[in-house]
Amino acid sequence: MAEEAVAAPNPSPIQVIVENFNRLTPKQKMAGAVVLAMAIALVVGVWLWSQQPQYSVLFSNIDEKDGGAIVTALQQGNIPYKVESGGGTILVPANRANELRLTLASQGLPKGGMVGFELLDASKLGLSQFHEQINYQRALEGELARTILSISSVAGARVHLAIPKQTAFLRNEQKPTASVVVNLRPGRKLDQAQIAGIVHLVSSSVPELAANQVSLIDQNGNLLARQRSQDGPALDDTQLEYIRNVEDSYIQRIQTILEPVVGIGNFRAQVAADIDFDATEQTSETYKPNPPPNTAIRSQQLSDNQTNQPGPQGVPGALSNQPPVPATAPVTTPAVPGTTQSATTTATPLNSARNSTTNYELDKTIQHVKRSLGQVKRLSVALVVNNRAEKDAKGQLKPVPLTDAELKKINDLVREAVGYDEKRGDTLNVTNTAFTEGVKEEVPPLPFLKDPDNLAMLKEIARWLAVIAAVAFLIFGVIKPLLRAVAPSKTAEEAAKAEEEAAELASATMEERLERMEEEEMSPELLELELAKMSYEKKLARAREVAAKDPRMVAQLIKEWIGGSGGPEGR
Repeated sequence: MAEEAVAAPNPSPIQVIVENFNRLTPKQKMAGAVVLAMAIALVVGVWLWSQQPQYSVLFSNIDEKDGGAIVTALQQGNIPYKVESGGGTILVPANRANELRLTLASQGLPKGGMVGFELLDASKLGLSQFHEQINYQRALEGELARTILSISSVAGARVHLAIPKQTAFLRNEQKPTASVVVNLRPGRKLDQAQIAGIVHLVSSSVPELAANQVSLIDQNGNLLARQRSQDGPALDDTQLEYIRNVEDSYIQRIQTILEPVVGIGNFRAQVAADIDFDATEQTSETYKPNPPPNTAIRSQQLSDNQTNQPGPQGVPGALSNQPPVPATAPVTTPAVPGTTQSATTTATPLNSARNSTTNYELDKTIQHVKRSLGQVKRLSVALVVNNRAEKDAKGQLKPVPLTDAELKKINDLVREAVGYDEKRGDTLNVTNTAFTEGVKEEVPPLPFLKDPDNLAMLKEIARWLAVIAAVAFLIFGVIKPLLRAVAPSKTAEEAAKAEEEAAELASATMEERLERMEEEEMSPELLELELAKMSYEKKLARAREVAAKDPRMVAQLIKEWIGGSGGPEGR
């Protein structure tokens, strides 16, 4: 029988698990199934949550009409989305945001809540002139806003035009004005060239609208371009920026030339530039008072008059002013009184006059001068230099003032660097003093939990930690206890080996068992327990020998136990 039991095949682990599971009560089976299902559901939920896509902004600050059209297009494409900020912001998966913007742009979305000249396509009959003018103004505003939106830094734009009604009276004529509001993208700003471009775009699109009558503001209410008054001078931001750039360029020159000489941080320089922004045009024509005699002749006129007739004679009156009597032939008319006539000689002229007019080339100079804007009228430079550090006898650094020769060298270097001009009125002041070591005000770093990069990293870490915690709970809190309950404590091979060792130990003598336990280095407690067990076996073997030799005595002893005090324990 023993040999047949040993030779029987050992059950497989699966059979043992099934047998152990069948031994469980129905309540234990139900509780295990519920716990296992909850753990699996927890792991699946955490995994699905960890695999949720990151959402990014598709469009923001959109009106309800555009938002509804965009949501409809996303629903038709089975694209997940979220709506926030009261419907003004639409979020989509971050990996598809750029693709969806291009797709929706091909469909003309978003339209920006504005209308263009397509408004005029739906004109109805019977509209008054006022409605036609309003529709045209709305269409023009929408087209201008769409054009401004093409600038990369602008996310939204609104244009308001104030176009007065035309009148036949020039005295009451009013010029149109315009106002533009731009919504800039985060971290972007418009430079002066872009601002001027928007202003000139609007002014060129409206008849008789001057560029100085266009106001431009951003979403924060900052005035970027304003209407300039024609009555008086206006402050130009570009001029202030130009002054700052000129001053910074002079400071940079000073730093470049002094850093190798005195060291970085051992000097401070400031420059105040007086810039002339007056636009001047001058035309002059000058003449020299007395030209030299060798000047080229421009024109010359000579006039010479000679006459033989005497001058007027007689008493003034009517009779003396009568014309002479015509001559008659033969010539017998007596000579006129006061004249003589000779047949052989020519009469000498009685009156002679000569006039000469000479025009010389004028020596003149015509000069046309146009002065450009932004010329430097005057420079004021202030420079503070720190003391020089020298080692004393103990090897410690000690501040020492600069000598006059060193200050003069620095002065000359700065003069050449800034282009010092004494005739222009430039001033330069170089001072040597010891710098005080003030406490620098450091900007406190951003808290760790408020840093966007750290928040994103912590969210990602928390997501994976949640997945790991759920998996660990499923393995160590659910599956492993269940396996302990239904799985065999030992494998079939280990059980067979334990039985063989027990049989060998039982068949061995007491001396062999003690030697074996000493070789296996048993603990004192186990060894004492085994020795106690061995003394009991000795007693049992002695009792068996006595029973075999004298059965009557053993029977009598058992009767006494049964009929007496109830067993050996009662004794």
